[in-house]
Amino acid sequence: MASTTEPTALRKEEEDHDAEPSAEDEDTGAQVAPIVRLQEVAVTTGEENEDVLLDLKAKLYRFDKEGNQWKERGVGTVKLLKHKETGKIRLVMRQNKTLKICANHLVLPTMSVQEHQGNEKSCVWHASDFADGELKEEFFCIRFPSVENCKAFKDKIEEITESLEKEDSKEGDAAASLIEKLSVEGKDKEEEEKPKEEKKDENEKSAEEKSTDEK
Repeated sequence: MASTTEPTALRKEEEDHDAEPSAEDEDTGAQVAPIVRLQEVAVTTGEENEDVLLDLKAKLYRFDKEGNQWKERGVGTVKLLKHKETGKIRLVMRQNKTLKICANHLVLPTMSVQEHQGNEKSCVWHASDFADGELKEEFFCIRFPSVENCKAFKDKIEEITESLEKEDSKEGDAAASLIEKLSVEGKDKEEEEKPKEEKKDENEKSAEEKSTDEK
């Protein structure tokens, strides 16, 4: 008959065996060179020539018209980027782990961001998005961890659209002024050329009368 102390003794022996360092764990001091050496590769995101105006964590959804429901687009960081040369501003959002783009479109003067159904942490907007490599009309909903972040996002978009509207207004006024100036210059030129034509007609008339008298 087996003794009741055998399991305890066996367990203790196994614990003592586990406590002893194995040959694999011993540090021999030998330097092991890597089998394959990997070279550093420069990764470009396309954002190198842009300044970051806003950078916030959020979850993005897009409205599926066929299914008539919201579908999650990704969890990551939404940014507002301004190009250093052209001055154009775009909204870009990438997923956290894969860095896959889930939103990529320009911020236009017509863009309007509104609160989503009384949820102070979420807002919605419409845009022509290029995240999938082609322009698509999308209806987005974005949700932030806090009310403050959502408000910061909305306020920044409104600030940008108002600024763009003013720029468009200035460009429109400048174009109208240029057209008016060209129109005035054209009229002045016509007035200058008109007396010359009248004088020419008078000279031709005088020459005809002189020819008739001679006859």
